[in-house]
Amino acid sequence: MAKAKAEVVEKAAEVAVEDAAVKPVKGVAKLEEEGDIAADYLEALLDIADLDGDIDIDVENDRASLAIVGGKLNHLVGRDGEVLDAIQELTRLAVQTATGDRSRLMLDIDNFRANRRKELTKLAGEMAEEAKSTGNSIKLAPMNAFERKIIHDTIQELGLSSESDGEDPNRYVVIYPA
Repeated sequence: MAKAKAEVVEKAAEVAVEDAAVKPVKGVAKLEEEGDIAADYLEALLDIADLDGDIDIDVENDRASLAIVGGKLNHLVGRDGEVLDAIQELTRLAVQTATGDRSRLMLDIDNFRANRRKELTKLAGEMAEEAKSTGNSIKLAPMNAFERKIIHDTIQELGLSSESDGEDPNRYVVIYPA
């Protein structure tokens, strides 16, 4: 059994090394360039729509991170962040067109993602406690990829395991007890 586990771990390490060779981590300068291109695109978009807002650029978790703050921007978030997701995707395409590289930038508008992250982190903690205390797995409501990642990251930090199941747009997270 230990030998089988060692082989699995070794194979996973080989795959991780191959993946890293295929998808090199972008340097900070490259991510800052992506942020600048994205900010220019978003500024033009805000100008066209005659909307006020300030754009903050940062680099977090090996990706460019932008936030539009100020002004009345709720309509740019949309129901459950649907408009925000669309604007983020358009911004990624603008960056890809300019650089030739796929972008993984994250966009937040009016603190929607930051607030949602707090809510989901709290939910994950509560559901982890329930899974531990009952010994049963917990199935969460369907979520988008951004939300599922927050749940998975939080569950991992708490020492439990989780996995996504189902097909988009009904893909959901299952939390397993220790």
